[in-house]
Amino acid sequence: MKLGLLTAPFPSTPLTDVVEWASANGFESLEVACWPASSGPTRRYAGTSHIDVADLSADEASDVRAGIEARGLSISALGYYPNPLHPDPAHREEVIAHLRHVITAAEKMDVGLVNTFMGGDASRTQDENWDVALRVWPDIVAFARDHGRKITIENCPMIFSADEWPAGHNIAWSPYIWRRILETWGDTVGLNYDPSHLVWLMIDQTRFIKEFGPHILHVQAKDVTIDRDGLYERGTLSSGIGWQVPRLPGLGDVDWARFHADLYRAGYDGDIIIEHEDRRFEETDELIKRGFLLARDVLRPYIK
Repeated sequence: MKLGLLTAPFPSTPLTDVVEWASANGFESLEVACWPASSGPTRRYAGTSHIDVADLSADEASDVRAGIEARGLSISALGYYPNPLHPDPAHREEVIAHLRHVITAAEKMDVGLVNTFMGGDASRTQDENWDVALRVWPDIVAFARDHGRKITIENCPMIFSADEWPAGHNIAWSPYIWRRILETWGDTVGLNYDPSHLVWLMIDQTRFIKEFGPHILHVQAKDVTIDRDGLYERGTLSSGIGWQVPRLPGLGDVDWARFHADLYRAGYDGDIIIEHEDRRFEETDELIKRGFLLARDVLRPYIK
């Protein structure tokens, strides 16, 4: 295993500086954030463009990879988390077009994985969204297959705000849907597994890893605290709004010892990438770095 970080919390820091800091502080890999290179409003924890994949030449791709490897780091994946099942067809086509750019950039850089969301329309049920996915995703999967890349989808329902309620913006979180995904596209699509989501979704972590372990291709390490007062006040039908609080590994309710034991039992030997979404450690770059270092020290004993 290798311990690394997702570069998204450093939107204004050049990738070369992120690489320098990560290398100097004992990290071994990076998931590089690849949102479109543009200004304007973005959702929280999104929008960072550390590689302009839309205009990336083969030589530039080689140089980026070489610069990262020169500092003793590897690239676990390229990351871009939009909504490919967005109800607005124009927006949907826009994000899918950029996802294709990320896939071709991964090919140019010889990076095997592209991390993303399956997407979803918050007003539709899982079954209704799955019917749309069966129309939208075959072309995306075929494109990835043609370029020799695998797509790794995060198991996050994306229900954190009123505009994402009640069904969320990513349907790929439940065993119910993951069986369908893998039966349909399992040769090209796998899991980018984040344990924090299963805590607040009350899905058995050990059982999930046992069933889907062979399809876990990438791991993001994020923690979560269940705010019991918020849960009491709003109830589970609020879908996590107001009572699930993202935290850094070690500051929440994930049992990291059990989690890593389950991963090892399942045969996972890939990267563990720290995903930083902890509001208590994000006012300044120094606080963000402090958060990453805290998580590093929590996870390091489990990674061999």
